[in-house]
Amino acid sequence: MEERFIENIANKISDGIIILNSNNEVIYANNYVRKALNVGNKDINKINVDLEKEENKIIIRYNEIEFDGIGEILNINSSSYNYKSVIVLNKICNKDKCNNETQNNVWGEVALDSIIGESEAMKNIKDKILKIANSTSSVLITGESGTGKEVIARAIHSQSNRKNRPFIAINCAAIPEPLLESELFGYSKGAFSGASNSGRVGKFELANGGIIFLDEIGDMPLALQVKLLRVLQERKFSKIGSNKMINLDIRVISATNKNIREMIKEKNFREDLFYRINVIPIEIPNLSQRKEDIKPLVLNFIDKYCTINNLPKIDIEDNVIEKLKYYPWKGNIRELQNSVEFMINLVDEDNLITTSILPEYITEFYYSKEEPLDDILEGDLITLEELEKKYINYALEKYGHDTKGKSKAAKKLGIGLATLYRKS
Repeated sequence: MEERFIENIANKISDGIIILNSNNEVIYANNYVRKALNVGNKDINKINVDLEKEENKIIIRYNEIEFDGIGEILNINSSSYNYKSVIVLNKICNKDKCNNETQNNVWGEVALDSIIGESEAMKNIKDKILKIANSTSSVLITGESGTGKEVIARAIHSQSNRKNRPFIAINCAAIPEPLLESELFGYSKGAFSGASNSGRVGKFELANGGIIFLDEIGDMPLALQVKLLRVLQERKFSKIGSNKMINLDIRVISATNKNIREMIKEKNFREDLFYRINVIPIEIPNLSQRKEDIKPLVLNFIDKYCTINNLPKIDIEDNVIEKLKYYPWKGNIRELQNSVEFMINLVDEDNLITTSILPEYITEFYYSKEEPLDDILEGDLITLEELEKKYINYALEKYGHDTKGKSKAAKKLGIGLATLYRKS
């Protein structure tokens, strides 16, 4: 019963957890590990782990595929459980993929020149990253959801003198409140009922010497904000259930899409913590405020998905770019990327993205905003036949003159395809 309780907790933790028995056989792997290795519950015992670390990696093998695990091995000296070792993994990746990354990219770094955007706002952000990269001061990145806050945080890490040290990210909104404190600070053995006899290493300890990224910090519970403030002030902390202090050499980068100043007024965020994390503010504008970045982003996503799907080069019509440029993009870069991936999957044999394969919601946006009759009815009155033809041609301009565009236009106009051909 107690072991089942521990396993239930492990499945809610954002790290990978592997448990070995006295024969170094895998007897448990949590959801994170099973998903990363694509292994079913019944095949867990087929996972092999090399306990000899190689270049700070733990070698994991499954189904004749070798993986690199980034983390640590905790040995258990107890006869209470059939556990010998618990492996806590912050990252798992295919070994071939890891070997293709640069030596310093095991933490998922983002090179500054890989950030797409030539707008004045993005140029200013890149300049600021260069200036503050080697500082120890805390950074608060704000911006709407999907603007790329974690990308900016990783770029700071890659430019800094800590680039060879850990970059540990945690989403404060994704971890259940009762587990968040142990995720951040860890716990000592026997700290609470059901706790592992070997204890647990928290994210702050894993990130020591490097950078910890606290995403969605606006969702951090008030009680935990107090402890975080103390850690930032004293640069040391203790695990849950321990009096031993651990010294920290760490830089904190936080991010949120919430208005922290409003949260302070509503007593939902501590003002003193805000001033600690907001020493260097970076505000990322939403995509609709930097329209000149949309075309290079779209071209970059096209290249990305052509490579992933092993497709030939795909071009895009200028009028599609224009429609993408002036769409509001409430989901920002994440929504734009989703739209490009959608169109890549629908492109015809001509390998050209046209307006006919724009996502429905983008087409509907323009359809609802435009009032074409003012333009169509310019000048003297015309016959209904002429008006009908002009409106059909307007629809074709909107949806495209290819077969798909004509089919969509006919559907929107409520006429048959043959009628559209005859009257256009």
